[in-house]
Amino acid sequence: MFSSSQITVIGAGLMGCGIAQVFANKAIQVTLYDPIEDARNGAKQKIAANLTALSESLSSLDYIQISDNLETAVANADFVIEAAPEKLPLKREIFTEILRYAAPDTILASNTSVIPIKDIFEGMECNGRIVGCHWWNPPYLVPLVEVVQSEKTAISTVDRMMSLLAFAGKKPVHIQKDVPGFVGNRMQHALWREAIALINDGVCTAEGIDEVVKNSFGLRMPVLGPIENADLVGLDLTLDIHNVILASINRDAGPSDILKEKVAKGELGIKSGHGFKHWTEESAQTLRENLSKYLVNTVNPKG
Repeated sequence: MFSSSQITVIGAGLMGCGIAQVFANKAIQVTLYDPIEDARNGAKQKIAANLTALSESLSSLDYIQISDNLETAVANADFVIEAAPEKLPLKREIFTEILRYAAPDTILASNTSVIPIKDIFEGMECNGRIVGCHWWNPPYLVPLVEVVQSEKTAISTVDRMMSLLAFAGKKPVHIQKDVPGFVGNRMQHALWREAIALINDGVCTAEGIDEVVKNSFGLRMPVLGPIENADLVGLDLTLDIHNVILASINRDAGPSDILKEKVAKGELGIKSGHGFKHWTEESAQTLRENLSKYLVNTVNPKG
């Protein structure tokens, strides 16, 4: 159905290269555009490294064309997926230019992780063809893609994007309201807010927080979602628990003091060697390798 489609990905960073890889693996022609020469020059090497790590054929690279010209990159595209940095003015600038060159029926999608789609396209005439398309990193391993319907999104646009993603082997979920952070990041950062607040309030150490999650409910989550869990234990028990605990869960409207203090001091996490925990190059690399191995073995098992 989509094997003859033309897809253009805007941005040849980690996300853009990974998204291009997913479609190329299904023998779909992809144009990967980036205005930065170094990004263009290194794009296929990044994708080749991903394919090699997964023991997959490099033949997918034949379906990827690298471009330095936005007009020619989008002129014949059926789908354009923007994967530029998470900066609203930049995304608006990109789509303003894309709208000058893309065909009237080209679907225009943003891979933003938190910015409402309506904010990106505010004031632009889009004729129902815009949609959010939030992939998770690394996009060639994590199955989920959130397909976000904004006030200006036609349901036919949602349906076409959902079908394309399913054809490419992803697990698309229709997000029916264009709220900041959509669904995945709202739930993820609600957990992070509570975790950081517990550290801020001296309830538990950073190390202890991670041990609690990884050795309790985190083990169940790949097969038991939060709503399934509530139904499993019973909504009556869920209500009783909520009557006790919800009033004490953190509800601050802004970031925790300890988070703001650490950023102000330059304690930014792995990139600076210290965040809530201390990091060496070796411990950071071990963390990355453990994550990659887990995702490969879970999502793409061999044998």
